[in-house]
Amino acid sequence: MKKLWVFFLVILAGVGMSCAKKAGGKIELNFLEVMGSPSRTAEIKKIIAEYEGLHPDITINLISPPYEQSDNRAAQALSAKEPLDIIEVRDFTASIHVTNSWVEDLTPYIDKWPGWNGLLASVKDLAAAAGGKPYMIPQFIFVPALFVRTDVLAKLGETKMPSTIQELFAMAARITKPSESQYGFSIRGKGNPFRQSDLMILSNVNNVDTASFYQLKDGTSVFDSPEFLAAFRAYVDLFKNAVPSDGVNWGFNEQITSFASGITPFLMQDPDAVAVVDEHISRDQYTVIPMPLGSSGAFYFEPGFTGLGIPPYSKYKDQAWDFITFMTAPERNAAICKAYGALPVNSSTYEEDSYFSSGVYQAWAAVLASPEKYVMVRYPYTNEKFPGWSQVQAQYLQSTFLGQTTPEEAVKAWSDYWK
Repeated sequence: MKKLWVFFLVILAGVGMSCAKKAGGKIELNFLEVMGSPSRTAEIKKIIAEYEGLHPDITINLISPPYEQSDNRAAQALSAKEPLDIIEVRDFTASIHVTNSWVEDLTPYIDKWPGWNGLLASVKDLAAAAGGKPYMIPQFIFVPALFVRTDVLAKLGETKMPSTIQELFAMAARITKPSESQYGFSIRGKGNPFRQSDLMILSNVNNVDTASFYQLKDGTSVFDSPEFLAAFRAYVDLFKNAVPSDGVNWGFNEQITSFASGITPFLMQDPDAVAVVDEHISRDQYTVIPMPLGSSGAFYFEPGFTGLGIPPYSKYKDQAWDFITFMTAPERNAAICKAYGALPVNSSTYEEDSYFSSGVYQAWAAVLASPEKYVMVRYPYTNEKFPGWSQVQAQYLQSTFLGQTTPEEAVKAWSDYWK
């Protein structure tokens, strides 16, 4: 009996120590980012340190997998319900996260958050782009614009900037002189090339359904439209007439290298390319202008974005939400965007911070201020065919560039894929 009583006291003591440890210990939030880069990660760590200084009972553990592995790592962690409290979600993984119930509906939190009203209207739309509810709060947006090597064009006698896609293609072909290693356009041949090619092609097609990018307003496929075929032929001609042959395999790094070297003085890219370009050339050698308009009278684009969400199984949802709002505040969001090169999500930033309304960023300020010309569209993320689209599109785009497939055959293959 005495031994049993001693055992009981030991158990009580253990429970007491456990409770004391829980009550007196810190809450640890695990934050998994998927778009890690040295400059951006360093800025996020500064914000985490600031938050922890204001909240001594909270520690935030930032997990930064290698970029190439990050999406798979996030999917594995969420599927296995590994301890996560804040998860970064990308534009083209958002629907997967929502479909698998890997992120929480944030509506109850947003209803009590004054910061929601300060977000750009497009950012609010993107928050609910997957699933129709705000499952994440976007932290950065990426909008394409045209980078131009003004110094190279001046040497070639070109002083006028293209205002239409047709003018851009014509100028790129005109300045191309292969014997002098001078070409016109830095094309995207691999690494989700549809995010550039499809925008330039479909901006030359009328009556595109902006809510479902690969359909026309009458419900038919864009790929069955004669306008699409004509615009695709023009894009293939751009490759043949203004791009080095190895451009068929160019991804982001190769595009930047070609532009920075002056081989191709036109580059379509998002604002995160600014910091990379600045590492190679000075601002007086290049500028950025809004993308030239298509024959539709507009340029279609879908802002790329990454946002922060909360896994439904998190034990510390309220604390995770508090940190998300802390990180989204205008001054902190602007600091990360300056380090990373993306566009801020708060409307006040463009009004109060001249960094995002002057210099090369004037191009993006003009785009966001002209929704009648720069029209936001939606890729069909929820369509079961979308996850495989990038590979199918790239396969036929490259084979057409190489002359192994005709434009007609490629367009038919794309049309059949979506059917």
